[in-house]
Amino acid sequence: MHARTALRGSRLPGRTLAGRAVVLLSLTWSAYQSLAIPQIAECGLSCSQGFACKSRVNRSIFNSFCRQSPTSMSRSVLEALTVSTAMRCAPRDGCSLLLRVQASLTLHESLRGLEACSMRLDTQETQCQSVRISRVSRQRHAGQQLQVHFDCFEVSVAQSLYVTLRTVPYFCGVQLDQQYHVEDCRDNDVGRNLPFCFDGKFSYSVDRGRKVILVQVPEAPGDSDYYVRLCLKWFACEDVGAPVRVSGVSGAISLPYSQELPCLCLEGWAATPDAVRMQACPFENDTEALWDAIRYHPGNQALSWEPACPVSAHVSLCWRPEPGARCHELEHSGRPARGRVQYPLVDTQPQLCLKFSTSLGFWVRCPFEQRPFPAWKMTVQPAASQGHLRVTFFSPSAASFTVHLCHQRKTGPPACGPAFQATPLPPASGDFMADPAVAFVDIPRDEACDAGTCIQLPPRGQQIETRSLMEHKQAPWGAEEASSHLGP
Repeated sequence: MHARTALRGSRLPGRTLAGRAVVLLSLTWSAYQSLAIPQIAECGLSCSQGFACKSRVNRSIFNSFCRQSPTSMSRSVLEALTVSTAMRCAPRDGCSLLLRVQASLTLHESLRGLEACSMRLDTQETQCQSVRISRVSRQRHAGQQLQVHFDCFEVSVAQSLYVTLRTVPYFCGVQLDQQYHVEDCRDNDVGRNLPFCFDGKFSYSVDRGRKVILVQVPEAPGDSDYYVRLCLKWFACEDVGAPVRVSGVSGAISLPYSQELPCLCLEGWAATPDAVRMQACPFENDTEALWDAIRYHPGNQALSWEPACPVSAHVSLCWRPEPGARCHELEHSGRPARGRVQYPLVDTQPQLCLKFSTSLGFWVRCPFEQRPFPAWKMTVQPAASQGHLRVTFFSPSAASFTVHLCHQRKTGPPACGPAFQATPLPPASGDFMADPAVAFVDIPRDEACDAGTCIQLPPRGQQIETRSLMEHKQAPWGAEEASSHLGP
């Protein structure tokens, strides 16, 4: 939730909120004295004392088109926009949520009023209200500050909204806007007072050793099914795997995960119309894995980092003389972490590192510290065709591989046989933190299982690289993993 402000019925210094044609706010605490989200008895509109304001629900599209503002009017005539959540409770109907919009502007004789709109980001559904100021008030109070409170925007739990404030008429460039997230059922006040937060809650525990989240699913209302999924929470929650369906009664399920990411969340909901989706993010305070998503692309010598989760950070190159020493930032290398960050033509020096800075601290990662630096990886496992082994190559970027089976000799270079052309693989969606498989080749098992057998290959655009295929005399009946390195 962003920009949350509780007015709690306070008055602005030197002004009182009153008006002949308005409905005054009434804050009732009674049984809800502990509410951080204020409760209101009625919703309506209020303006600063002395201003004649009239509320009106706006369904006209004409204020969507702007006109040039008068030269005598400043573009900063709209001074402030504050958005917060309020709660209205009725004995029979229970509690519901409302969006409170507070606006501040400097009155100008050309302004006939204000328009506030709230748009749901998932459905684009928009609610608009406008306030009209009488001509007498505009002339009498020109140049004075006007405070307006809108209080009749109905919202739901966990909605994402886009709130805009415009003048009436709408003058080009004179607008304030703000994105706002309504509290979800994890908020104490919402979870305790909103009826649809009472049902459908699930509990969970994390087994970090097995990389599994154990979820205890509640009994869904009316013996309906219940769904649970893992998702990555960006603007919306994006599927990591298919939702797991639990039929009828409560039970426990396990969901495996690969990375402990702060945006990796659980989402559960009953299979009923308009069911509220409950979310929990077990690793929301774990950011370590974010800084490990560094890739080096040998073909164009580019070093890149792409966050797996939304994060507000600053990235820069730095130089660390030795492990544990201070990493000195390189001039002009700073980048905001708005998606992918890439540095071209990077030399693979072990002292060259990436520094990530956030409001919580900073982290340093030195991808070339391991010498020699791994440029590609491979796995060896039995092939589908009898009598062959399949060698699969993994690389952060597309590459073509020509493979030679070689035998190490006591003196001189290895003796290599004819070339095998590796078959390229199409791009596949998988673990976004891992290098993808880019090619494979099937080689005769009899030739590969000799002691001292190596694979030699020059990925296109790189120097020749050699890797031992067999560490022991027996053939690799299970999968074996190896790495290739840049350098000698």
